[in-house]
Amino acid sequence: MKPELKPDLRQDEIRKKLEDRENRELAEYASSSIKSRGRKYPEKEHPYRTAFQRDRDRIIHSSAFRRLEYKTQVFIYHEGDYYRTRLTHSLETAQIARTAARVLKLNEDLCEVLALAHDIGHPPFGHSGEQVMNRLLAEQGGFNHNLQGLRIVEVLEDRYPQFPGLNLSFEVREGIVKHTRLPSCAETQEYEPDWAPTLETLVVDKSDEIAYSNHDLDDALRSKMIDLEDLKDISLWNLCFSQVKKDYGKGQIRSLIHETIKTMINSEVGDLIQTTFENLEKFKIKTLDDVRKAKTPPVQFSKEMGEMHEELRAFLKENLYQHYKVVQMNEKGKRIIQDLFNTYVDVPKQLPPHIQKKIGQESLKRVVCDYIVGMTDHFALDEHKRLFDPDERFLTL
Repeated sequence: MKPELKPDLRQDEIRKKLEDRENRELAEYASSSIKSRGRKYPEKEHPYRTAFQRDRDRIIHSSAFRRLEYKTQVFIYHEGDYYRTRLTHSLETAQIARTAARVLKLNEDLCEVLALAHDIGHPPFGHSGEQVMNRLLAEQGGFNHNLQGLRIVEVLEDRYPQFPGLNLSFEVREGIVKHTRLPSCAETQEYEPDWAPTLETLVVDKSDEIAYSNHDLDDALRSKMIDLEDLKDISLWNLCFSQVKKDYGKGQIRSLIHETIKTMINSEVGDLIQTTFENLEKFKIKTLDDVRKAKTPPVQFSKEMGEMHEELRAFLKENLYQHYKVVQMNEKGKRIIQDLFNTYVDVPKQLPPHIQKKIGQESLKRVVCDYIVGMTDHFALDEHKRLFDPDERFLTL
């Protein structure tokens, strides 16, 4: 039996109150759930969640989101329990995006769902997995994790009897495919290629950069692939580390590092918010329609912060992402994915029966791609061992 709601909160009243609060509190240039272009498959609105809140919950309950727990950020999951995964990175991105959205009077719920969903299309083993998959699918147009994320929420997630995918709102699907840049292909034409992304999408893009740059640095220091001496010429680190040492003296080095990373994130977020406010005024952006027509993305760092941010990213690319231990892990991941892909394509009967059934509906390589992309690092390693280790048993008698 369904519980009775209070008389003044029956049926859709709770959701309507939330939508009214959006109209009162959000800026005119923000995305409003009540003005959403809706879902592909009509559904009755939820009685006490807005459209974007409902989308957030659908992402959280999806299989693709749960698998992020065991997908690589920089370090393969078994290298240590303390390092970031795609899941923790997505949560950290969402936290930063909601903070910025709240101050900018944007839609926090839309920012949150986009942040949580922005990496669900990644294959195992981080960007190295994406690189090898792009090469293996070259004849099919390559591989792009944003497009794969869109495919997951539109087609591959199988949770509802009445429609494929998650049936998310247009603005969420658009934000997933327009994260960082919009790929030019048939799948993206319905998402208005001539429209600039929403401010919420742009905020998530920058929040993603802030999260991974600072937290990858934190993990690099913990792993000792980078030490403090290596950072002596990195402006943002020096600026924040000097202030932390001045404020806290000779504390434990690990706590000083944590405080410095926190200070760096705060500095970047604060600069992003301030500069975005200035750009909104400079570009005369008052409404969502103005956002859609903007030629220059208004969500930006200041010139000085942008230079420091890019300096940090370049440092990480050279000293962490190209560190020989990380390269070894990446190359191992590439070999595993390539081996799995080739053996499944050569002998599709090795695929589980429910995957084999899809081959008549999609090309063989697309089915194999979808299957591998859905794997965690852990599953891919185990599957590779089962298929290629001669001592590995399939059945225990």
